Amino acid sequence: MIRRLYDWMMRLAADRRATWWLACVSFVESSFFPIPPDVMLIPMILANPRRAFHIAGVCTLASVVGGFLGYAIGYWVLEAVGRPILAMYGQTENFEAFQAMFRDYGWWIIVIKGMTPIPYKLITIACGAAHFPLLSFAAASVISRGVRFFLVAALLWKFGEPIRAFVEKRLTLVTTLFVALLVGGFIAAKYLI
Repeated sequence: MIRRLYDWMMRLAADRRATWWLACVSFVESSFFPIPPDVMLIPMILANPRRAFHIAGVCTLASVVGGFLGYAIGYWVLEAVGRPILAMYGQTENFEAFQAMFRDYGWWIIVIKGMTPIPYKLITIACGAAHFPLLSFAAASVISRGVRFFLVAALLWKFGEPIRAFVEKRLTLVTTLFVALLVGGFIAAKYLI
């Protein structure tokens, strides 16, 4: 099953419309969608390493633009939409403390946590709820998301084929590590935010 899913993702990554699908996933992940864009980003770069930085750019741009939707959710519809999203990630109780910390260190929180597996949507919604300055939010988002996605792109571009061979030979291990990182991100979000 895992092998078929991986093969399917690699075929999708080579599809001529894959960039648009990546943009859509990156956009919605920044505000409410639970699956990170890395699920598409990595196989797309492995399938076409010459376009690694273009793919990372699309992912970054769509993620930052999607972050504005998350910001709007926090700013205008926190109670109706934002709180249910926060509850889905177990962040309802920690949200008030996070907002207080956010007011003091907001820019750095966006930059640092936007590069981690912590769900970016939590940051975007919190920014809107805290009425964080939109221009500062945009700048910090470009930096954090750009560093995250371009670092992945650079590593895959530089070491792509050996990494691809490693992934294909040890798919179960790689999948387990990815899931562990993803779950670790949610746990970190619960206790660090």
